[in-house]
Amino acid sequence: MTPRRKTPLRIEVTETHQCSVDLRLQILHGLPFFADLPHADVKHVNHLFHEYGYAPNETICFAGDPAERLFVVADGRVKLMRHSLSGKNVLLDMLTPGEFFGSLSALGEDVYPDTAEAQTQSCVLSISAADFRHVLEKHPKVALKVLETTALRLRDAQERVRQLSALTVEGRVANVLLVLGKKFGRRSDVGLLIEAPMTRDDLAAMTGTTTESASRVMSQFQKDGLIQTGRKWVSILDQKALEQAANAEAG
Repeated sequence: MTPRRKTPLRIEVTETHQCSVDLRLQILHGLPFFADLPHADVKHVNHLFHEYGYAPNETICFAGDPAERLFVVADGRVKLMRHSLSGKNVLLDMLTPGEFFGSLSALGEDVYPDTAEAQTQSCVLSISAADFRHVLEKHPKVALKVLETTALRLRDAQERVRQLSALTVEGRVANVLLVLGKKFGRRSDVGLLIEAPMTRDDLAAMTGTTTESASRVMSQFQKDGLIQTGRKWVSILDQKALEQAANAEAG
């Protein structure tokens, strides 16, 4: 019997509750709405954030709960999911350090739109609605950046809806692989390795299809030499061919 190949993924995370002050400041400086703040102001903002550790598959917040906090991934990976009208959980995104989620009543939303779940052991920073409102009042430029970021996210969400309605399953799977490759890709001896553990169920949830259909498309892509896969990992071998497949619109 051929021995199972060891996974090429090498995701490194710190131990739960071990986000250093330097890491917290680095993450906060990298947020689009705090990027232009002087270091002294970011240090003050850092004191308003609380730090939480989560184990894999642990829920951070539920869709529909009161939007009382904004969350920032400091370490690890977090999945965002939305419950669809068909009763399925649609995987919207996999977040990495420096990305934020949740919402705030201060931004006009009363409840969290999505459920967030730790994909790996994670360290998450969180600020309350009242404290974030204080930051916005003290730094008007931060408020403008928040509006810009919100508009970009809305545009991305609209594009996602268009893809789900206009593209074939092959096109949707190819699009998701390209997006994940751009976000998590690392050049390796197995191609552009997507550094994120991903199951067929995850891929199906991100493309609005069944696990069986996602598996069929992945098997065909592998047979055609577009990708290479293993247990919970995928690498892109032929990006141009995958880009062509990503434009396959439904008839």
